[in-house]
Amino acid sequence: MSETSPKQPRRRAEGALARREKRLAYTLLMPTFMLVLAVVLLPLVANFWISLKPVTLSDLRPPTLVLKENPRGKLDDAGAVGKIEYRYRNSSQKYPLESVAFTDVIPPELAVKALDDSCSMSPANEGTRLRCELGDLEGKARGKIRVEVETVEAFPDAKAVLKTSQPAATFTSYNVMTSTDFTVANFDRIFSASEFWDVLKTSIYYTVFGTAGALILGLFAAQIMQKAFPGRSIIRGLLLFPYVAPVIAVAFSWVVLFDPFSGAVNAMLQQMGAAEGPINFFGQRAVQISFFGISFGFPMALTMVILFEVWRYFPLSFLFILARMQSIPSDIYEAAEIDGATPMQQFRFLSLPHIAGILAVLFLLRFIWTFNKFDDIFLLTGGNAGTRTLTVQVYEQAFALNNLGAGAAVAVLVFVLLALFALVYFRAMPEEEGL
Repeated sequence: MSETSPKQPRRRAEGALARREKRLAYTLLMPTFMLVLAVVLLPLVANFWISLKPVTLSDLRPPTLVLKENPRGKLDDAGAVGKIEYRYRNSSQKYPLESVAFTDVIPPELAVKALDDSCSMSPANEGTRLRCELGDLEGKARGKIRVEVETVEAFPDAKAVLKTSQPAATFTSYNVMTSTDFTVANFDRIFSASEFWDVLKTSIYYTVFGTAGALILGLFAAQIMQKAFPGRSIIRGLLLFPYVAPVIAVAFSWVVLFDPFSGAVNAMLQQMGAAEGPINFFGQRAVQISFFGISFGFPMALTMVILFEVWRYFPLSFLFILARMQSIPSDIYEAAEIDGATPMQQFRFLSLPHIAGILAVLFLLRFIWTFNKFDDIFLLTGGNAGTRTLTVQVYEQAFALNNLGAGAAVAVLVFVLLALFALVYFRAMPEEEGL
């Protein structure tokens, strides 16, 4: 007992020191945590907020009063009579402006002869202050107010001076983005649309086959590039070209190559007799194919988009898989070869267990990235010919149809689907193959 008691205060001291260091570490890292949360969570919260709003692109700019001052008549000479016309309108088509009023200073060279019933005059430091009460203005409301004036003394360039003066307006506007009015109409519109399930099915089809194709082609390329042969480094560099090249350049190249009238692919197919006429690879929804007497529809444009996805993004899988395979000890392959194992058996029982973890990680990343992919499809087909995915639907709802709330609702759906996929993935993935 006497031997252990001196150590107890030391343990308590070490525990207190460790707690202080932990608090200091959290304090130093807190700005970084807050920045990451702001960058990640704020756009997500904003997207959820907009999805519950009946908002269009025009609603992003809150309603305001558009007010213009136009002098009428020649007011330069003394004794001249004219008018100052104020034209106003509500900039919003559907949201009102409340308690609308504006003020303007009438120069001392002008005397007010007649006023609108909604206006009044009060003395100012220089000239007379005009104030007009317009009340509440509904959406699209407009009107004009005329003030009759007389020039009491010479007023050179009267019109130019009056036009440069800016009336000051006051009002209370309704901003749909900051209001507490919410609706589920955006989600109802998305789910009740006739093409929703077709778009969802296309998104899943595109994502699954695009992800699987990129992984399989990357694995195949890594198997080949693992062996030493002359010019291997050059070929490795060439294999990275699809991934590092600008997407707009490679997409345009594919569109030109597969053009139905001037494309090189169509010309070669017709010269070889493989096609009777031009094939619109990116503009044809489906073609009928007979196989062993069975006829079925083949999604032409969607398949071409998937092939582009596989070709463009397999280098990423190739790099990760090759790096993992090169870390496997070569002596186990030599021992397996001495024991008579075939190349397929070596891959199945030696290579595959070592690269299973990186394949799982790549599948997760590529699935998420492919499901969110927009630019490739939009550049190749514009979402036409059966290639419209959920991400293309976000763009069309928000910008083509001017319904920002519905576009945000589709984006929320994309987030929910990916969150569910990630949850199922992590629950089903073995612990030792985690990230």
